[in-house]
Amino acid sequence: MSSSVFLWFIAAVLLFWAVGAYNRLVRLRSQGIAAFTVLESLLNQFAPLAGSDAPDLDALAACADQFRVALKMCRSQPLHGPAISALTMTYETMCLCWSRQRQLAPVRGLPALPQRWDQLVAQTEMARSEFNGAVARYNAAVNQFPAVLLARLFGFRPAQSM
Repeated sequence: MSSSVFLWFIAAVLLFWAVGAYNRLVRLRSQGIAAFTVLESLLNQFAPLAGSDAPDLDALAACADQFRVALKMCRSQPLHGPAISALTMTYETMCLCWSRQRQLAPVRGLPALPQRWDQLVAQTEMARSEFNGAVARYNAAVNQFPAVLLARLFGFRPAQSM
């Protein structure tokens, strides 16, 4: 009789641990998605700034179009590795193109490019670090033993930081 009570006790402890570990994984994934939502709201502000009407800014407008597509891909799966990698690459390309256009603007006689870009980059970098921190915490939980067994069972995959 005492061995069956002991087995029921072990089963109950394992069940409660599994529910707690699952809830932790869900909570950390939700925090990562919430951090991406804040980051996305800032990233959405880049495309209108880059899509200027100046004729010499065609390269920047093309970068902004690619950026919009990558951002749209990330909306449905904000923690998906390839989508975040594509977004990171297009973001960095757009910033590089922007800095090149900024250097060329005085030479070509274009008006000074908006100061809003610099403010937006600073805000985005803060939101980006928050997102990367949330992804790091989520990845640590997904890869931690014995929670990794539950993560694999329920389809939690490591996320990609930006």
